[in-house]
Order: sequence, then structure tokens, then C-alpha cells
Amino acid sequence: MRKQQFYLKMVVSSLLRRRSRMIVALLAVAVGGTILSGLITIYYDIPRQMGQEFRSYGANLVIVPSGSAALIPLGTVTEAVAVLPPEALIGAAPYRYQMVKINEQPFMAAGTRLEEARKTSPYWLVQGRWPASPGEALIGGEVADRIRLLAGSDFTVTGTDQDGKSFSRDFTVSGVLQTGGTEEAFIFMALEDFEDMRGDGGAVDVVECSIALSAEELQGIAERISALPGVEARLVKRVTESEGTVLTKLKTLVYLVTVIVLLLTMICVATTMMAVVTERRKEIGLRKALGAANGSLITEFLGEGMFLGGLGGLLGALWGILFAQAVALNVFNRPVRFFPLLIPLTVMASILITGIACIIPVRSAADVDPAVVLRGE
Repeated sequence: MRKQQFYLKMVVSSLLRRRSRMIVALLAVAVGGTILSGLITIYYDIPRQMGQEFRSYGANLVIVPSGSAALIPLGTVTEAVAVLPPEALIGAAPYRYQMVKINEQPFMAAGTRLEEARKTSPYWLVQGRWPASPGEALIGGEVADRIRLLAGSDFTVTGTDQDGKSFSRDFTVSGVLQTGGTEEAFIFMALEDFEDMRGDGGAVDVVECSIALSAEELQGIAERISALPGVEARLVKRVTESEGTVLTKLKTLVYLVTVIVLLLTMICVATTMMAVVTERRKEIGLRKALGAANGSLITEFLGEGMFLGGLGGLLGALWGILFAQAVALNVFNRPVRFFPLLIPLTVMASILITGIACIIPVRSAADVDPAVVLRGE
């Protein structure tokens, strides 16, 4: 125990005597640890953060009828949605479509579960409010312009049901939808109002799902849903492929930055330790002349380097948490998840990096010839 205490005291004393140099090395290790722990935290949290961001672009999986089926029964919709992991499901909006008329002008009406449509399509901009009670509808901007409707206006929808009988239903505009896309040509209403208007129900044309999962995980879920009778699940390629491309590039960037910073940290530590060895050549030569073995010198210098690595790694791990939180809040506007295991991993990685960085300086210390040094050469 005394030997270990003496060794620790010797290492700490050596560091304190050259604290200006060692502070530089310590800061280099701490910065490296900060980047390592911070970027690894971001690296593993990027899929969740980017998945949340991409969900604002709409559904990434759709469920459609398969084979000769024209519609999807609501019972099958419930079975298909049950396959989706609840912790990753943002929303699942079923849609039923029919061409109707307003003032003898044709428009497409869509019945849906409005609360789910709001989740799957957060990019929809509504001037007014979403329908909150029966008899209210959300109309697209193109529809509003053609028939001069505003939020609060009343209008009458006419059409024919599945039996060819005419129907007429009065609605109130709760809001006008602006998306810049095809949705502006639609009239959206609650699925219950749509079914009451047509006089039938129990089936839909398509189900749009927004799920916070990777493309590979979505593909597996799509295969499971497609195994159900009468339905087929398809990935929305423009969303899933874009998400995968962005995630791959971001992960590659994080990886490259981390590797470069760690290499620079190793260079800084190696340079500092080499300067220390050069500065202490006479001391090393004298100790070797008095009988000190190379092993004791190597152990001392490695101890100094690894002590710096451990302390710098601990500081870096703590700073890395703050760094990752700052990046997540500024880029994604939401906090990053904390991984407790990352602290010991960062400390061990820092010790390993400083140990590798000390190899050349330690070999230089072991190669010191006491006869040459003590002659002043």
C-alpha cells in the first residue's frame, strides 16, 4: 500500500512541478473527451431527433387494399395499426374519398379521423381552426377561392351514395387549409360525418401512418402488415430514403470529426510528453546511472500520461453532456438523452488515447544513455 501511495505521490508531484505544460495536455485531453462523449451522444440520438424532425413532413408508411379488394375494413385497420409499435407511432389517419359537388362544382371530399390527420400532417397550416364538432369541415385553399368561402361560412355538399341515391348535407367551414400541395383541392371532414353523408361506413381507401423508426425497421413492419388479409403496406420512398440519406451523412460527419479530434488530442499529448522527457533527460540519466531500471521509468511516465487521461476524460465526459445538450437544443429544439455508461467509457477511451500517445516519449526516455547525458552531450 505504501508503495502505491508513494508512486501516486511521485506522479502527482511530477505533474505539479510542470503544471503549465500539463495543463495544456490536460485541456487537450478534456477537449477530446468532450468531443468524444458529446458527439457519441448526438450520434446515437440523431435517429430519434431526425425521426422527430422528418415526421413533420408527413406519413412515411401507407396501408392500401391488396389484390381485388377495393376498400379496407375498419376492423382490418385496427389490426394493422396494432402491429405498429406504440412508442414509435406518431399517428395513423384512415381516409375515405368521394367526389362531391358544391354549387354544382366538383370537389374531392375526404373523411378521416381529424385528430390523427393532425398528427400525421403537422405541416398543414389552418387559417381558422380544426373541426371540433359534427357538421364542421376543413376546406382547402383552392376550394375556398373557387366558391368564395371563409372560416365560419356555410355550404352544402351534394352527391350520390353507393346505391346511386342523391344526398345533400350542410357543413360549416371551421378553417381553410394551406399546404402548397394537392390537399388544397380537398374538403376534409370527420369520418363519422362522411359515413353519415353517404349512408354507409366501416371501410376506408387508405391509411397514412407516421412512425418514428428507421427505414429498415419500417420495412420489417410493412412486411408484417402485408401478411394480413386484404391489405398491403408500402413505404413512402421520398420520405424514408431522404431520411436515410441525411442520417447516413450526419453519422459519417460525426464519425470523421470525432476521429480527427482524437488524433489531434494524441498529437498534443505526445508532443507535451516528449517535451517533458527532453526537459528531464539529465534526471533520467542520473537515475539510470544510480541503477533505476527502464521498467520503473516507463511506469512513471505512463502513470503521468494515464493520470492526465483519466482526469481529462472525466472532465470531458461532464463537459460533453453539456455540449450535446447545447447542440440538441439549438439544432433540434429538444433535449438529448443522457447515457450514464458514456462517462466511464469516455474516461477509459481517454486513458487509452493518452497511453498510446505516450508510447514514443516513453521509448525515448528508456533509450536515454546515462553516460552521454551526464557528460553534457
